[in-house]
Amino acid sequence: MLNVALAKGRLADSCADLFVRCGIRAEILKEETRKLVLETPDKKFRFFFVKPTDVPTYVEYGIADIGVAGKDTLLEAGADLYEMLDLGFEKCRLCVAGFPEMKGHLGKPRLRVATKYVNTAKKLYYSRGEDVEIIPLHGSIELAPLTGLSDVIFDIVQSGGTLRANGLAVLEEVFDISARLVANKVSLKTKAAEILPLLAEMKKHIGE
Repeated sequence: MLNVALAKGRLADSCADLFVRCGIRAEILKEETRKLVLETPDKKFRFFFVKPTDVPTYVEYGIADIGVAGKDTLLEAGADLYEMLDLGFEKCRLCVAGFPEMKGHLGKPRLRVATKYVNTAKKLYYSRGEDVEIIPLHGSIELAPLTGLSDVIFDIVQSGGTLRANGLAVLEEVFDISARLVANKVSLKTKAAEILPLLAEMKKHIGE
């Protein structure tokens, strides 16, 4: 049996559709339930519903053999696992955003950057040799430049509607984000006979 870590919501729905196209009896993922553990009728797959940020942890520690998480989550977690496949859905961008007039001032000393992606932001700016102040936030990130808490934000952008509604704009696109299939390093060896055929089948059906 393969253990799979998933986040509930749109990501799980998209995964369910892909799994079904691959011949997996994953319709159970779309059922209304409060259960956190579900098994396919043929007992070949067990699904764990976890918070999106916890998917890398469950996979790294081998509780789940494989999992699906956004690239932003994987970048932030820095977990010791294998990123196997870009699934091509839940696409967005990880961007630096702020007032349009900040466009030419992103390299200023001690730029204040508000974000929930603290580790990713630190790695990014450290790699550039830029001295910034990272301000951790967990919600309504766009409010930070509006109130003067930060100069810019580092956050996920999909349509950009919230930014525009608040007079903000994308100043720099840093990472393209989408859902990724990840695998536990030990499981990839011990359950290769199950994981690798699934990987090959998923490649056939991505984008359908």
